[in-house]
Amino acid sequence: MSKQLLIYERAVPVSRQNHGAISVKAGNDFGFARHVNSVPLMTAEFGAVSPEYAIVFAGEGQEIIPVVLLGVRDNENLFVKEDGAWSGKYVPAFLRRYPFVFASTDAGDNFTLCIDEDFSGANTDGIGERLFDSAGERTQYLQSVLGFLQAYQQQFIRTQAFTRRLAELDLLEPMQAQFTLPGNQRMTLTGFQAVNADRLKALSGDKLETLARSDELDLIYAHLHSLRNFTATAERLQLPEGGNAIEASVGEASAQAEEDTAPSASSLN
Repeated sequence: MSKQLLIYERAVPVSRQNHGAISVKAGNDFGFARHVNSVPLMTAEFGAVSPEYAIVFAGEGQEIIPVVLLGVRDNENLFVKEDGAWSGKYVPAFLRRYPFVFASTDAGDNFTLCIDEDFSGANTDGIGERLFDSAGERTQYLQSVLGFLQAYQQQFIRTQAFTRRLAELDLLEPMQAQFTLPGNQRMTLTGFQAVNADRLKALSGDKLETLARSDELDLIYAHLHSLRNFTATAERLQLPEGGNAIEASVGEASAQAEEDTAPSASSLN
């Protein structure tokens, strides 16, 4: 990752001493996310995300987490317009919490609220919402930020439990998406995992019942159904030909293209 936590340039702890006069103007400019082609996703967001975006899994070992696909090439977010506006219907919570973030130095036992001091909307001109009032107390705005991040952290813990369950059941496998662009140009996206539908079908009735009772089976199906959105995401590419005739297919990462037609390769940020 070229940036701390993907989109944060300089996240520092919020304090009365350093930020007593700071205001934050957080609007509809998502230019800070212009160069990330995926961001982490919480399971509570699957229902809102799956009709529009592809949900996949990234990371390794204990660090696997769901992510929402925002682009099919390196360092390119196809949902951020030239003016920084978001072109999708739903904005992932990972981006909505910016410029704030929780940081921990003790394995998650305690968290410190941080702000990206390089955020263009942070100012001392009184534009936007103050973090502290004239008496040095937290404003209602700062309290709402804390509440949002606390809820996000709770969802993160639940999301980790879900991905651990997938790993325990050996349902995830490395996958790749291949795109055929106008002019027969081909490209591929790697670096992600998806649930193997055949392995899911092969689970015992008891294990499927456990997944169903915990609502995790619904999450799995939302993920699998969302994979059809690879094509819609790729169609956001601005191509020289000016057309949107793009075909996408998702398959095992072990499937290699023939050497004479090997596509250009990209991976999740």
